[in-house]
Amino acid sequence: MPEIKIGDRLIGEGHPSYIIAEIGVNHNGILQLAFELIDKAVEANVDAVKFQKRKLENLYPKTMLEDVNTGEKNMAYLLPILQKVELSDEDYYRLWEYCKEKSVTFMCSPFDTDSADFLNEMGVPAFKVASADMINLPLLDHLCNIGKPMILSTGMSRWEEVEFTVNFLKERNANFALLHCNSAYPAAFEDINLSFMDQLRQFDVPVGYSGHERGISVSTVAAAMGAAIIERHITLDRTMDGPDHAASLEPHGFGKLVRDIRQVESSLGTGKEKFMSRGEILNREVLAKSLVAARDIHAGETLSSELITVKGPGQGLSPQRYEELIGRKVEREILIDTPFLPEDIGEQIALNMEKTVPMKWGFVVRYTDYQPMLQYNPHILEFHFTDRDLNEKYDGMKHDMGLVVHAPEFWGNNLVDLCTFDDKLRQNSIDMMQRSLDVTRELSNYFVGTPKMVVHPGAASLDHPITDKQGLYDNLGEAVEKLDYEGVELLLENLPAHPWYFGGQWLTNAFMDTSEIIDFIEPRGMKICFDTSHSKLYCNWANVDFYDQVREILPYTSHLHLADASGLDGEGLQVGEGVIDWVEFFKVAKGYHGTMIPEIWRGHQRGGEGFLIALNRLSEAYFKVIEE
Repeated sequence: MPEIKIGDRLIGEGHPSYIIAEIGVNHNGILQLAFELIDKAVEANVDAVKFQKRKLENLYPKTMLEDVNTGEKNMAYLLPILQKVELSDEDYYRLWEYCKEKSVTFMCSPFDTDSADFLNEMGVPAFKVASADMINLPLLDHLCNIGKPMILSTGMSRWEEVEFTVNFLKERNANFALLHCNSAYPAAFEDINLSFMDQLRQFDVPVGYSGHERGISVSTVAAAMGAAIIERHITLDRTMDGPDHAASLEPHGFGKLVRDIRQVESSLGTGKEKFMSRGEILNREVLAKSLVAARDIHAGETLSSELITVKGPGQGLSPQRYEELIGRKVEREILIDTPFLPEDIGEQIALNMEKTVPMKWGFVVRYTDYQPMLQYNPHILEFHFTDRDLNEKYDGMKHDMGLVVHAPEFWGNNLVDLCTFDDKLRQNSIDMMQRSLDVTRELSNYFVGTPKMVVHPGAASLDHPITDKQGLYDNLGEAVEKLDYEGVELLLENLPAHPWYFGGQWLTNAFMDTSEIIDFIEPRGMKICFDTSHSKLYCNWANVDFYDQVREILPYTSHLHLADASGLDGEGLQVGEGVIDWVEFFKVAKGYHGTMIPEIWRGHQRGGEGFLIALNRLSEAYFKVIEE
């Protein structure tokens, strides 16, 4: 797939739209106004801000610069503005430094070769070529010799001119993208011809859209149509004097544009897989149906339609398998309303005990269902506690295996949140985690080795992101210091970007990226529980490489939760039913031999069927790597 790279950002199909806030000359020649526009663009979460650089004496005759009335009327209007708004070289350096401070990419359109050289010496990562210079072959040749990526707008050019310039650039092995554009300010909707982006794609380069229309709908649709780059002008006030203000977006509108583009990108997905989101899974469990016994059925009876009915919840055999049950002889006692299981149609899930992944694996369990899982001789059991479980009593059986406890994630309608700025909620969360630690220590008397306790740090918000990320980490550090976890290995767990709690989708604001996690845990001598599903969902959201994240965090990992993922909230999927390449995962993680559980959503149902399937598939992927 064609792509270009600006800084560390890949641009092209399969990557989020690269959004450029075109400040251009909307600073009106006032440096402070330029700083304010950068601030507003950063608040809107753009990828880059762009200015313009020109030496007018290189662009227009001296006589016209001295007396604009010697030109056409439109030149008499435009040239005085350009003379007034041009910033000094020192100003451009100050803008460059300010963008670095604000962590936004500085870009600029050079209108002549001297300006191109100035920008190159400054260190710009790419050049934007204005529509007017699409046919300026000397300038383009000069930029090709510099060798940096280029983005070219195609407005005010005929098709044959676009073809000519594209061939010119390809002959010089230039790395470039094309922007569809209508160079009227503002452009009329009926003149935009957005579908023309498809024509530009025949050149096998990234294609985007530079818009000058009113509003944000067209640019949002362009992103939905696959525009790799979106460029729009930004202004503080559309009524200001100047050539571009009227066709620009004010800060609030620009923020809405970026928001809507990111939402559209999220909703498009890849189109390559069908998966259920966490919200759908929760609803399916309540609303879906299973095949169940219409009355008590005795072992040895032959199933007929009179013995089978359909009822919720959807935890048993799917009604789609109704015909497979008819005529079967039942081999067990089945009480009325009890769901039929895969074993009733001859399907048995067996764990390949002779060839399992060489980790200390185990299962997610609770006090009420752990004993049937002992038949598989797990190395560990991971008890997932609710707040009520902390008051329950263990049955007192001793086991020659390790113990992991997953602390409660909530109580009542309150999320455990060790990062929150709500002092009362944070203290209550600390108290809940301390109770969990005390129970873990008591429970460890019945197991071997040092117990581990997994904790969700929190850092969640429902509607709006939390901008003070460092404050969240500071609160988490103070909370950890207050906990007495002597004799227990306390493991904070990495989090997904958009988790589901209480039937709604939330935002996570910290403890997702491995670099941030390492910065937190390394000085404290801690390790983490690394959840592959959470990490993949974060990587999908943040557009970072999942396997790089795995490689970076494994040395700091003491326990693994292995599950597949897809999209932004397809969490806890069965291994092989999401988008994680498990062979690639084990190429990175084959040296890890610590503790692990397959944390498949509802994997405990039907005798741990989901866990067994996951272990078999993980083992298969692992040994493919070993045998290569």
